[in-house]
Amino acid sequence: MWIADNWKEYEVIDCSNGEKLERWGDYILVRPDPQVIWDTPKNRKEWRQKNGHYHRSKKGGGEWEFFDLPQQWDLHYKDLTFHLKPFSFKHTGLFPEQAVNWDWFSEKIKHANRPVKVLNLFAYTGGATLAAAAAGASVTHVDASKGMVTWAKENAVASGLKDAPIRWLVDDCVKFVEREIRRGNHYDAIIMDPPSYGRGPKGEIWKIEEAIHPLVKLCTQILSDDPLFFLINSYTTGLQPAVLAYLLGTEMKRFHGKVMAEEIGLPVSSNGLVLPCGASGRWESL
Repeated sequence: MWIADNWKEYEVIDCSNGEKLERWGDYILVRPDPQVIWDTPKNRKEWRQKNGHYHRSKKGGGEWEFFDLPQQWDLHYKDLTFHLKPFSFKHTGLFPEQAVNWDWFSEKIKHANRPVKVLNLFAYTGGATLAAAAAGASVTHVDASKGMVTWAKENAVASGLKDAPIRWLVDDCVKFVEREIRRGNHYDAIIMDPPSYGRGPKGEIWKIEEAIHPLVKLCTQILSDDPLFFLINSYTTGLQPAVLAYLLGTEMKRFHGKVMAEEIGLPVSSNGLVLPCGASGRWESL
């Protein structure tokens, strides 16, 4: 398992009975997590001293309950700054487990000894975009949500990357890649973090099990002749690491590189265990 254990301001304190207890800077949140199927005693005082609690509804969805939590606050990872705020469906605007991937590809970019063009698809609030830009890459950031792209731009400014070579696009990711193929544009690295289910700006339906392989095939057509890396993240329980490895191994075999895939996770400070948080597949050049 690849573990995001370099955080200073974020931690999973404990987890039990379908929920995780987290510290986000100065604030304690309790949020649901479907992986937490064990029911251990909630002895940590933070369970009772939380600033926000997302309650999942049995009918689907849910709602936040707040106890002295600001509308927005900041969290830092190395030189990056992220604006956080509680919004729909338990999210805060950041997936901390992805830091293990940021560290990996940042080193790849820094040691490439050449300009690196990165395409970040389903780019959300820009964690991977900012990490890649901070490492020296030029980045094309694509997400179907205008609100998410605006949020990502704010994070870039807060991180001192306002003038970094980042192209911000509100677009359907599949249609964007198809247009890039027609335009003859190429990238040295691709990052994608697709949702299990989603809709594009014009209502395009995305189901990951049906759409992920065709998209990976399309993406190989916009890779440069000497690509640096290809990263796929998945939070869909049916897509095991071996599935991601198979996808990348199949579609990247004409390039000289290797494939690795693992679960990713976050350390739990109260017991030394690791909370699984999805899977990642990585192809990297040799």
